[in-house]
Amino acid sequence: MSETLTDHDSIVDAADRLFYGRGIQAVGMDAVRAEAGVSLKKLYSEFSSKDALLIEVLRHRGVIWDDGIARAAASATSPRERLLAVYDFLDGWFRQTGFRGCGFINAFGELGEVSPAVAGLVREQKESFRRYLDALVTEIAAPPVLAAQLALLAEGAQTTAAISGDPDAA
Repeated sequence: MSETLTDHDSIVDAADRLFYGRGIQAVGMDAVRAEAGVSLKKLYSEFSSKDALLIEVLRHRGVIWDDGIARAAASATSPRERLLAVYDFLDGWFRQTGFRGCGFINAFGELGEVSPAVAGLVREQKESFRRYLDALVTEIAAPPVLAAQLALLAEGAQTTAAISGDPDAA
């Protein structure tokens, strides 16, 4: 049985593709409407503004990130393997067609200074990832500072892979 997307989900998916592929400021609501195949009236009944839509897109990206990390860690049999699975996940993501770096970093770069909501959501996502690493580092009984170092390596790998086009950064 195929899953039918709601208009809400279709709009979020369309906006995600466009914002990620072209940049947030380069994409207008009419382009999102056309990509989603909905009327402008429907688009604005679902999202009162582009900012509201962007916040939903970032939340959606957060779920994708969390699910990807969880799937990568699912087959790991030890805390150390779960920690290394983060970088396996990154490696696979970097090799996907259309990889343009971290959507959160990209959004912050475009709007972090002018949108407290975007800045807050990006910080929340990065802190959530850090807490995930904190828990794994605790499980392997490594010094707590390792989590911060591993988070920085992961964030740097995302940026490096996007800028250099080299997926081996992970």
